[in-house]
Amino acid sequence: MTAGEPYTVELAEDVYAYVQPDGGWCLNNAGWVSDGASTLLVDTAATERRARALSRALEDTAVPGPGLLVNTHHHGDHTYGNKEFMPATIVSHAACRREALASGQHLHPLWPQTDFGDVPIMGADMTFTDRTTLHVGDIEAEVIHPGISHTVGDSFVWLPHRRIVFTGDLVFEGGTPFFLMGSLSGSLRALEMLRELGAETVVPGHGPVTDPAAFDRAERYIRFVADVAEKSHASGLTPLEAARQTDLGEFAELRESERLVANLRRAYAELDGEPEGEGVDPFAGFMDMATINGGEMMTCHA
Repeated sequence: MTAGEPYTVELAEDVYAYVQPDGGWCLNNAGWVSDGASTLLVDTAATERRARALSRALEDTAVPGPGLLVNTHHHGDHTYGNKEFMPATIVSHAACRREALASGQHLHPLWPQTDFGDVPIMGADMTFTDRTTLHVGDIEAEVIHPGISHTVGDSFVWLPHRRIVFTGDLVFEGGTPFFLMGSLSGSLRALEMLRELGAETVVPGHGPVTDPAAFDRAERYIRFVADVAEKSHASGLTPLEAARQTDLGEFAELRESERLVANLRRAYAELDGEPEGEGVDPFAGFMDMATINGGEMMTCHA
């Protein structure tokens, strides 16, 4: 599948979203807010080439280069391009910084044929544990940790003056939710926190810009996984066996349907009493997804 060209969406006179179709594996979204004198960037891209394209798109909106860069979580599609925006100050949850440094260039072993370019791992310069407020001139950007959800160190960026939220990978619009490295129950709590904001515009971590109905769509899938997990776990099926027997129904149309087996691994761990974010081998989850994907690793769309 060939990815479409990235595009910029002006959400307000001071807020932009940067969307990378088709939103599949390694094709994330980014965005920025600027008062014309200073700029905050939300996330980067998976490859040096794509990070440079993001930088050009930002320049095309005639705003200054970012002084602040928020990483919504540690996954390489959102962080590998950090170097392109130096000397910005990188901000993230403390666990995001820890996981970024610990996991290193974790996309490289999964997709060795992808030309990621020069993407040194750069952890945050400033971290927080609950929430923090960043200032872009007079604009306030609230960076909030919803708890363990997609990963152990997620954040979303809330712009109350425009009622716009950048969710990171708490939302995959048109794609399958993914919480192998986080928590099923935590993902539900994160969606409730997002609902309570009263946002009008939602910039997901992957897929087109959307609205708060995205939270309900994500919740329906996650509750579906919980139901499958409970029944299959009680029946003694492995996550792989359960995934192979499951009719996805309305969720079959979502991209990355193979994520079901990885999500079931996480759901089983929680049923077994493992702490959220622990007790699951991510590599084994990816191998299970490759098995579901006809015995081949999923394609990196970057």
